[in-house]
Amino acid sequence: MKIASIQLDICWQDKQKNLLSAERFIKQAKDDACDLVVFPEMFNTGFSMDTVKIAENSDAKTFLTLSLLAKKYQINLIAGYAEAVNSSTQNVGLSFNRDGELLARYVKNYPFSFAGEDKFYQAGNEQVIFDLDGISCSLFICYDLRFPELFRKVAKNIEVVFVIANWPASRHLHWQALLQARAIENQCFVVGVNRIGKDGEGIVYDGGSCVFDPSGQLVSLANKQQEYLATTINASMVASYRKQYPFLLDIKS
Repeated sequence: MKIASIQLDICWQDKQKNLLSAERFIKQAKDDACDLVVFPEMFNTGFSMDTVKIAENSDAKTFLTLSLLAKKYQINLIAGYAEAVNSSTQNVGLSFNRDGELLARYVKNYPFSFAGEDKFYQAGNEQVIFDLDGISCSLFICYDLRFPELFRKVAKNIEVVFVIANWPASRHLHWQALLQARAIENQCFVVGVNRIGKDGEGIVYDGGSCVFDPSGQLVSLANKQQEYLATTINASMVASYRKQYPFLLDIKS
């Protein structure tokens, strides 16, 4: 599987500009023979607490545009945005297949309380497992990365984990270290996709999108300016590595 990680320099709360940028990168990924394009958390607005302004229903523009773009370019997509659900808002990650069909909808299990996210976004309490071109995958969002028990719940049943984020430059060291730890302890590929630039609150993001293999080796790493990173992984490595080192069999329930 060839993955395009898009470190989008998100335009603050400007959905139209961000969706146009998204299509540009999707086209680039298609031309580059990628199988999957992954965008950061809240790629269409930035990490905003203004839920009244940014939240959308699942039949609104962002959802429909992602579905249409996946179908138009015949490519798998993963992206996050703020979704209005009844009287609340949820920070969600979506996965679409090449036909534009929704494969999975994940609700961030751990809203970032340090920034007050939990006051504006309703937490999820379930994990997702979905199939992308025959590869078993799961998806988490930003602050979830600090809670290894979430990853353990899906570990035995997946080959690749995606973590989409708006992870600040001030804690960059934690970002890369935790992604590597999740790969090592769960013996799977971990794909972390962060943003770059500065948001409307003045918070700086320095990317660092990366891929780790099941042994914890760094496969690819993006710099602070780069918006596009293509990485090819061989998912069959997961089964062979777990057979060689069957550590997951010793997990106690």
